[in-house]
Amino acid sequence: MHKFVICVENTGYEVSLEQRKLYEVLPDETAAKHGQLRVVDESGEDYLFPMQLFMELTLSDEIAEKVSRIA
Repeated sequence: MHKFVICVENTGYEVSLEQRKLYEVLPDETAAKHGQLRVVDESGEDYLFPMQLFMELTLSDEIAEKVSRIA
């Protein structure tokens, strides 16, 4: 199952994150314990960012699958 978030704040990360952009999240329990999310950028690489920069989106399985194939 794919999880997605939208960037709602990028202060301090203007080069790395775009506001209003959809990002796929990779599971990372250790990062979550530290208030971080592991997100995949347009290069296909994943990086850790503070959770408060994002809001989780609930997408249907069909849409999530289609969106994940685009990236």
